[in-house]
Amino acid sequence: MKSEHLTLRQLNLMVRDAIEMQMPDEYWVEAELAECRERGGHCYLELIEKEDTTNTPVAKASAKCWRQTWQMIQPYFERTTGQALRTGMKVLLKVYAQFHETYGFSWIVTDIDPTYTLGDMARKRQEIIRQLKEEGVFDLQRELCIPLFAKRIAVISAAEAAGYGDFCRQLEDNEYGFKFETTLFPAIMQGEQVESSVVAALNAIYHSIRDFDVVVIIRGGGATSDLSGFDTLALAENVAQFPIPVITGIGHDRDESILDMVANTRVKTPTAAAALLIDNLRQVLEKINNAQQRITLAIHQRIANHKSRLTSLQTLIPALVERTLSNAKHRIELLENRLPAVTERIITNQKHKLSQIELMLQSYDPQLLLKRGYSITLMNGRAIRDPKELKVGDEIETRVEKGTIRSAVKREK
Repeated sequence: MKSEHLTLRQLNLMVRDAIEMQMPDEYWVEAELAECRERGGHCYLELIEKEDTTNTPVAKASAKCWRQTWQMIQPYFERTTGQALRTGMKVLLKVYAQFHETYGFSWIVTDIDPTYTLGDMARKRQEIIRQLKEEGVFDLQRELCIPLFAKRIAVISAAEAAGYGDFCRQLEDNEYGFKFETTLFPAIMQGEQVESSVVAALNAIYHSIRDFDVVVIIRGGGATSDLSGFDTLALAENVAQFPIPVITGIGHDRDESILDMVANTRVKTPTAAAALLIDNLRQVLEKINNAQQRITLAIHQRIANHKSRLTSLQTLIPALVERTLSNAKHRIELLENRLPAVTERIITNQKHKLSQIELMLQSYDPQLLLKRGYSITLMNGRAIRDPKELKVGDEIETRVEKGTIRSAVKREK
């Protein structure tokens, strides 16, 4: 057994002294947050670095930001980026090495550069936008039109959110008395579960899509730093390809989220979304009223035109009647003057025709034929034209000029 040895604490103190001597400076280091949590006013971070191609971790480390520093860094970072530190975010930290004989090694954070994170966020946003455009879905929602009578509203919001209450009150208390039907599809509207929760709500709406005219995604009362969940590819794809118009009012004044970019219409707040829907119906009502006025005016104009025509006709009718009667009277007088001559000509023509008919009838008189020596043989009052019509025993009569001869057929020819 060796005579000289060290306690663990002595060894750790030696390590601490070596680190303090060899690494006395502060260093800017870029890393991804594998974990981020607050406790007791301090912020505890787990840092990770991954290979670009395989996404395999190649380095890990713990870091801490003490309360006094964190209280200054946190508000500035969130105000600049619009987001809170969260898992998966890339950051540029200013750190120094610290080895504590009891708690071991960690990096102590003294500053965070928000512009680095903004750059990474912008890069990711641009990548998502590029992918959406390549898929041909980025502008799909804007090809839809909010229906004229959009009154059946599917609302995606946190049930207890102040913004949801404001939205409903704004619709109910509209000055025009419009009646809206709202159905809430509850969702988590901040934090890491935004994407999955809102997508689930959209799926639920899709199953009863014929019951709704538009979808409204609203958020109110939360911090601006909780909006990162609205900048995801999966959520953007779902909204972009939704079959009815989607209106967003997620309550922030910074640059548009990707969700806002792919939505049919983006407004700033839930109350603005309600105002949009009310104004949509107001415009429809205005169009209906204008159309009604135009129709009424056109009807009145037509009635006035017809009245004017009737008045003109009332003025013209007496003159037309008088002229018509005068023309008729004149025609009657002409006919009266022509009637005797026409009548006489018709009578003369008819007398001439009667004379001709009389002559024709006389030429057909049988007595004239009998006087000329002809005779007519009859049987039962009917003239016999062919001897074959007779048979033995038939009684016949023969008419001659001076009388009638009766005889009987004794034999056939």
